[in-house]
Amino acid sequence: MTLLRIDNRCMPYDWGSPGRISALLGRPGVAGREAELWLGAHPKAPSRILDDPRWPDAHQWERSTGAHLPFLLKILAADRPLSLQAHPTADQAEVGFAREEAAGIPIDAAHRNYRDPRPKPEMIVALEDGFQALCGFQETAQILGIVDAVIARVPREHEAAEQETPGHVQALSRWRAHLQQVDDGRTHLGAVVAWLLTAEEAAGVVPALLAAEAAPRSVDAEELAPWDLIRRLQAAHPGDPGIAVAVMLHHLTLRAGESLWLPAGVLHAYVQGLGVELMGPSDNVLRGGLTTKHLDVAELLRIADLTPGRPRPTAPMPLEEHLLAHRPEGQEQAPFELMEITGDTEVATPGPSVLIVLDGTFTVSSPTSGPRTAGRGAQLLHTDPGRLRLRGAGRAFLAKLRG
Repeated sequence: MTLLRIDNRCMPYDWGSPGRISALLGRPGVAGREAELWLGAHPKAPSRILDDPRWPDAHQWERSTGAHLPFLLKILAADRPLSLQAHPTADQAEVGFAREEAAGIPIDAAHRNYRDPRPKPEMIVALEDGFQALCGFQETAQILGIVDAVIARVPREHEAAEQETPGHVQALSRWRAHLQQVDDGRTHLGAVVAWLLTAEEAAGVVPALLAAEAAPRSVDAEELAPWDLIRRLQAAHPGDPGIAVAVMLHHLTLRAGESLWLPAGVLHAYVQGLGVELMGPSDNVLRGGLTTKHLDVAELLRIADLTPGRPRPTAPMPLEEHLLAHRPEGQEQAPFELMEITGDTEVATPGPSVLIVLDGTFTVSSPTSGPRTAGRGAQLLHTDPGRLRLRGAGRAFLAKLRG
């Protein structure tokens, strides 16, 4: 049994936060954007192994030993909203991957939907108050109320436009009519999403939202419509039709320590904040807007779960004095869990696990591996099943299989 020191570079995606991950880990500041720090064996950016020359990185460790790390742990820092997206179930991923392989679509093609045959369930734990996410559709009646509030705020001078250029109220009224058909049971929410993302006559919806947002404020509209969200989405993704789709989703704000579980098929996007993310090690993403990347709306709607329902942020489960468990619902989709450690404890690990220390110092050992000192920013790969012993104080997260 081995404890290996690992590290990685931060992904510099344009939605990331300059220097925020380095500051979290107690490292010197950087000028560039830091979006994600990956801890795992994903071949796109495997963690470097620092103290065992047999394996330069965790992907090579997997290939050489036959071991498998069935999750990817990330530190995520978002300054601006990510794309709207959903992920397939295990069966959908397997079928979709086989279909695209048979069609001869290159694995790195921009229009490829399924880059591997695996699902990608995920969970985010907020490290600070104020982590914001869009997740799951609101009830149709709630969405209708938002659209009505937007219509009430649209400046009427915009309706003097020529007949061939639909006015803002007309565009919003068409959106409302589609939603009313859903409410009446005559169509489904997927048809509204498809209309917003693909129909030429829906092109006026986002400009209408922006005109309403810029208009003088109305008390009634202010209570119902998410004006701050619309402004933020427009600043990050100007004119993107996904802005209208995002308005139909639940907008959640997590407190520090709360987690959000995102099962397969649920449309979601992180808006801003700092968190620890644990997910399946897959690249299968079906996008629904707020992006310049490939959109396959038909395939998104085929795998998406559009059932309205408010997601429930979850508080961690205390196991011992210094041990908390963040456990996603649906063990059949996500057999992993995230343990939060603040002091002396022992944790059973049924398979390989990954540890990152965010504060303080711990001495980490196992029955067959000598102690390792892990201070702020340290990352360890525990290569085998066994029992980890931690002594010290601070804050650390351990990603492991459930059990």
